[in-house]
Amino acid sequence: MNAPRLADLTTTAVGGPASRYVKAETEEQLIHAVATADDAGEPVLIVGGGSNILASDNGFEGTVVHVATEGIQVVETSPAHGCLVEFQAGHSWEQAVQWSVQRGLAGLETLSGIPGTTGATPVQNVGAYGTEVSQTIHSVRTWDRQARELRTFGTDDLEFSYRDSVLKRSMKHGSPRYVVLTVTFRLLPQDVGLPVRYGQLASALGVEIGECAPLETVRETVLRLRASKGMVLNPEDRDTYSTGSFFTNPIVEDPARLEGLPADAPRYPVLDAAGDQIPGATKLSAAWLIDQSGFGKGFGLPGSRNQQLDLDGESVAAGRAAVSTKHTLAMTNRGRASSDDLASLARTVRDGVEHVFGVRLVAEPVLVGMSL
Repeated sequence: MNAPRLADLTTTAVGGPASRYVKAETEEQLIHAVATADDAGEPVLIVGGGSNILASDNGFEGTVVHVATEGIQVVETSPAHGCLVEFQAGHSWEQAVQWSVQRGLAGLETLSGIPGTTGATPVQNVGAYGTEVSQTIHSVRTWDRQARELRTFGTDDLEFSYRDSVLKRSMKHGSPRYVVLTVTFRLLPQDVGLPVRYGQLASALGVEIGECAPLETVRETVLRLRASKGMVLNPEDRDTYSTGSFFTNPIVEDPARLEGLPADAPRYPVLDAAGDQIPGATKLSAAWLIDQSGFGKGFGLPGSRNQQLDLDGESVAAGRAAVSTKHTLAMTNRGRASSDDLASLARTVRDGVEHVFGVRLVAEPVLVGMSL
């Protein structure tokens, strides 16, 4: 069969063809596809939902393995310790969250609406609205390509930090050493969600920070908030043709670096894998930095301009790529963008923020065959 273009496998809708394409619908097929490519000395790109990849239009010279494994299994139920639930790596994350909420299992509800597959969540330590998957993950079972054996990681083994893990750090040129097979979460059987940690969500729910709200209400509220920012996939909405948040929120550990920021610049605590605050570390808002550097919503569209830096928006990518009209963290394909268009837009925003605030933003998606 002809290999599909990566544009057809990713939420940015850009990217050229792969030399070889394998769709793996079982764990055995997944391991076999990766091992076969490794035996042949071919580069391997693992694709799930394609929501965290920006791929070159030149394509991928190697094997693209599309993870399409699905399935959910309750491994253990304990009144004292909750439920252990194992999800196949290719299972839709949104469906995984929906399943847990419908069954009265708390822990994932604030992560509703995030695109992609379950297997990708521990790699990036996916998080939103005050929750990260590190807080509920029990274990991750993987195929170790280097040792050519199965390996299971416990929470401590995964060395989670903000948008990072040992799985992510094992990647070379976007290709992982450890291929995620299943992810097991420890969830709590209860009708209310975990205590709310995020101010915007608490306000939308009408509760105080630290209070709880009904599971279904939390999920519906998160979905509504994400949709208002163009962060829920919708084929009719060009603002959703992106990788979601393109930049991570900067973490500052040197207090002196904060002195040059305006007093009203948002500052947040940094949490460890257990959800406890890390002393001395401060998280800044990438969205705020972008906006305050003059890159408003829709920058890049015809007629847009960064007055602060005297930049014409349309000149960056001829209007084909633009900052989302709903949220400044998303770099979007307006319909005819190339991978270079999106990279040019992201590079312009990154360099502009550094010029204004001296803070260099770091890209969150995996860049395949390209760089900023």
